[in-house]
Amino acid sequence: MQIPHIRHKLDIYRHKVIVLLVLLVLALPTHAQNNPTDNLPDYDDHKLHYGFLIGLHSSKYRVQYDDIYATPQFDTLHSVIPGNLGGFKLGFVINFHLLDYLDFRVLPMVAFYESDLTYRYTNLTVQRHVKDATIVEIPLLLKYKSQRRGNYAMYMIGGIKPSFEAVGRGEKEDSSDKLDLKKSQISIEIGAGFDMYFQLFKFSPEIRYSYGLKNMLEEGSTSQFNAPLKKLTTHNITLYISFEGGPSTISGSQGRRSKSKSGGPRRNKKVKI
Repeated sequence: MQIPHIRHKLDIYRHKVIVLLVLLVLALPTHAQNNPTDNLPDYDDHKLHYGFLIGLHSSKYRVQYDDIYATPQFDTLHSVIPGNLGGFKLGFVINFHLLDYLDFRVLPMVAFYESDLTYRYTNLTVQRHVKDATIVEIPLLLKYKSQRRGNYAMYMIGGIKPSFEAVGRGEKEDSSDKLDLKKSQISIEIGAGFDMYFQLFKFSPEIRYSYGLKNMLEEGSTSQFNAPLKKLTTHNITLYISFEGGPSTISGSQGRRSKSKSGGPRRNKKVKI
């Protein structure tokens, strides 16, 4: 009997996680926008911000069978089942302020993936292809923000993500035949999250879904494991946390504080003669 894995449960309940995130944001306390107790009041007016991010993802393949799968050539192949495996990502944040509620974000990162396909046969034999790979990803995203409420703001995000395999360690099996896959992908990404403003930085939890556009099967491959498949695409869901801030924000806040303490510009005193 197959033992249920926690990753499978996360995949089943991922829609509930998104709904819970939205409800959590709506439950956040609201304050006046220009409240003097707000942290980093002019943070979003700066044209450029930097930061870093950490992500935990769950990824899997989605398969589409070829017509040859129904022929007698593959009558012993029962099914091809994609696994749902986890990994993590590390990267940087480069945020460009475009309009009042719109930012453009470049997020270069390194991601560590593990993905697999299990081939089940009618004679009860099983062949599992597991691949570990280090992927360089460069998401190019537009971030649409809500009006800030105190130290909180919700946002939606979306765009494209080119990715390239930097290091691949192949399949964990002793076989000369292997699943022959491409080394690059381009994906569409959509997600949502919220910004939390602290005194020296901004903290942003975010959940994002990625849908691969390219067929990952290598064209013209002679692999017997590629033959029954027509299309193989990548899908993953990632929970990110990012930290953004910088000297420009801190120095700007300090400058405004010093001006408020001094009471504004000095006036020339009148001297009696």
